[in-house]
This record gives sequence, C-alpha cells and structure tokens, in this order.
Amino acid sequence: MQFIMSNVTTILIIANILLSLVIVFRERRQTAQTWAWLMVLMFIPVLGFILYIFFGRGISKDKIFDLKMQAKLGMNIEIEQERAALMRGLYPHPPTGEADPKQLIYMLTVFESSLYTTKNRLKLYTDGREKFNALIKDIHHAQDHIHLQYYIYRSDSLGIEVRDALIDAAKRGVKVRVLLDAWGSTQVSLSFFDELKKLGGEVAFFFPLFVPYLNPRINYRNHRKIVVIDGEIGYTGGFNVGNEYLGLVERFGYWRDNHLRIHGEAVYALQNRFLMDWNSQHTKEVSYAKNYFPTIVSDGDKAMQIVTSGPDSEHEQIKMTYLKMISTAKKEILIQTPYYIPDESIHEALKLALLSGVKVHIQIPNKPDHMLVYWATYSFAAELLDYGAIIETYENGFIHAKTMIIDGGIVSVGSANIDVRSFRLDFEVNALIYDEQLAEEIRKEFYNDSKVSALLTIERYEHRGVIIKFKEGMARLISPLL
Repeated sequence: MQFIMSNVTTILIIANILLSLVIVFRERRQTAQTWAWLMVLMFIPVLGFILYIFFGRGISKDKIFDLKMQAKLGMNIEIEQERAALMRGLYPHPPTGEADPKQLIYMLTVFESSLYTTKNRLKLYTDGREKFNALIKDIHHAQDHIHLQYYIYRSDSLGIEVRDALIDAAKRGVKVRVLLDAWGSTQVSLSFFDELKKLGGEVAFFFPLFVPYLNPRINYRNHRKIVVIDGEIGYTGGFNVGNEYLGLVERFGYWRDNHLRIHGEAVYALQNRFLMDWNSQHTKEVSYAKNYFPTIVSDGDKAMQIVTSGPDSEHEQIKMTYLKMISTAKKEILIQTPYYIPDESIHEALKLALLSGVKVHIQIPNKPDHMLVYWATYSFAAELLDYGAIIETYENGFIHAKTMIIDGGIVSVGSANIDVRSFRLDFEVNALIYDEQLAEEIRKEFYNDSKVSALLTIERYEHRGVIIKFKEGMARLISPLL
C-alpha cells in the first residue's frame, strides 16, 4: 500500500511539473496570470490540477468559430467600403462636442471590422421593469423572427413572462431562437422551453455542461446580452433575465443597470454576432438570408459601432477600446462598473489620465454579488484615490451598469466589466455611441446615481478593519484568475 501511495505521489509531482512547464512555455499568458496558476499548482497540487483543467486551459478560436465560413455573414462589403474610405482620410464627423472619436472609429473599423452606422434611434433603460416591458412589447409585435441571447436566464416569474411572450410569438408563426450560456443559466433546463420547441422554436446552450456545473470550458462564458427582432430592433446592455434584475431579490435591493433599445443599422452587427454564436454551438446552422438583414428605415440620427471580444479573438478588442477611450479623454472620464479588477494597462492608463489633469469619477457597488471579486474591486479602486480619483459606492441597491463616458461625447454601454475576465475569458459585446445628446442623458443618470452614493475617501478607506484588509489581500493575490 505504501509503495502504491508513493508511486501515486510521484506521478502527481511529475504531472504538476509538466503542467507548470505547459503554462510557462506553451500557453501565451499574461505574467501575473502565469504566476497565479503556478502558485495554485504549488500549494494545492491535486486540487490545483483539477482546477486548472476546468478553469485554466486555453481555448482555440478554430474550435469555436469557422471565421472563414461565417465572417460577418454578409457585412463584408459594407465594412470594406468603410475601411477603404478611412484609409483615404475620409473621417466621419459625428456630433460629439469636444470629444474627438476619429481615431477610435478608425481603430474599430480598420482593425476590428466593426460596422460604423449613423442612422440609429436609441432608447436608454436604467430600470429592469421598464426594459422588459419594452422588450416584451416588441416580442408581441414581432412578425418574422426573434433571436434572443442571455448569459443568465432564470425560470422565475420574469423568466416565465419572457418565455410565454416567445411562445405567443411562435404561435403566430414567428421563428424563435434562444441561446443561453450554460454556466450562467444553470437554473433553467431545456424542458422549461418544451412548449416553445413544440411550436418550432429552437433553444441551445453555449458550451453545454456534461454534468451540472462541470465542463472543461467552464471558465469561458458567453456574457453577451443580445436580442434581435425582425432584423430591425435590437437590445443590448447589462440586464439578464431574472427577478433580481427587477429589484425583487432582497439581497441586492434595487438593481441599477444600463440597457439600450436600438432601431437602425447597428442592429445588423448584433444580428451578425448572434448568428455566429448560434452557429458555433448548433448543428442546425443558419445561413445568410435577406430577412435577417432587411432594409431598415429609421428616423434616428445616432452614430455608433458594436464591438465584440472573446477568448477566441486575435487580441482583446474591448480592452483596447477602453484604453483608447481613456487616452482620448481631455477633461472627464465617468465609469460605472460592478467589478473593477483591471490589468496593469487599464490601471496605469487611468493613473496617467489623473496625473494629466483629467477628472476620473468611478462608481462601484457597496455590496458584493461575488465576495472575492468585490474586495478586489474595492482595493483596486481605492488605489486610485492617491491620484485624485473620485470613487463612490452605490448605496441604493446594486449597481451593475457597465458604462464609460468620455468628455460628454463618447459613450460605451454593454456587457463588459473592467476586469480581466471580461477582457480575456468571456465573450462580450459593447455599443459605442458617438453623440453628445445621448452622452448627456447617460451622464445625467450617472450624476443622479451620485446623489445616492457614498464618497470613498482616503480616511474612510484607511480605517477599514483587519479582516477586510485580509480579504483584499487574498482577492488581489488571485485577481488574475477572477
């Protein structure tokens, strides 16, 4: 018995060493992330090995998206035309006031293949009930198809309400497709959608779990929130489908988020993203069809781009977008994020902005939905106080909005947090809006939130207890893995 145990121990040690070599030499990782995994393997060799299998393995884009076959699903011509115009120096001039978006538009068009559109009508929703009332109304008016994608979908009263609206649409002959992240939507089963499927609706999970909560791809989550109705109306932002997003869960209280309803050409990009995600997980692939990309007659005048990123990407598009926005700022950067666990580049960019005289004002939650994530957020945000940042904790419930406003003219609203997970591990989508009027509307909501937030001062932060300091230390230590 002792001989067997000795051999098992030897095998585990060798496996640990080999795995460590793989992490260091084979996988292209950030230095902090590499050291974090090496520490896990060193201090908890057996459990660490299991954790790495489920949470640490890299992912190959070739295994997810056949980019050559699915690239842009018909948008190639428009993007190439825009790219050629920008290369000739023909820059758009959206109404962004003092903010200058030209370089950002160039970067997203030329290098990220993001369609730049100008005829969009936008509606901002900050309240969950109002957002879902509008969505369900649009579902009831759908005539051709509904494509719905969420990270979290719960089988509670809101989940039933949305499902039943989809069922009514299917009864009218509307084609319904639902794509849910398997990890985020563990509380809902395929059987929940049985009636919808009997009516011809299709439901799929992104990276489906082999058994509950277990999957080698469990660390890579589709965090996008996209709804496309008849190819003309789109929704994207921070709200998922669950009662907490209506403020009905006591633990969180009022849920403060940002979500957009879009009517206009930007919907093409949301449709393209949904179809690529759907085709990556589903045997019944959807090909380009005119009804998915109809001619949209919109009276809107908002200029915008949709930017997506994920672990399959060539580089971290949304992080690059945030970095470019920060570097563009001349006067003011307003940020709302539930999780502020930046990598060094974002953190240093904000410090540099502060040192250059740019006002940086950040709002974070006053309560955790994920404990370690919260304490890491608190610690990183407080570090900016020494550079003159204004940091506030939202006291009116839970703030989940992912918003950045630059000089009152450039706005990002979407699903991506300012953390390593959103930059490198999760599939995300953000809307970039170039419009002074809408920026002012969102800016006004930001300062309304400031009225129900508490200022985090250096004195307040330094008086935190020993236990909190310990939690922060542990959270920062493993922050590259959060």
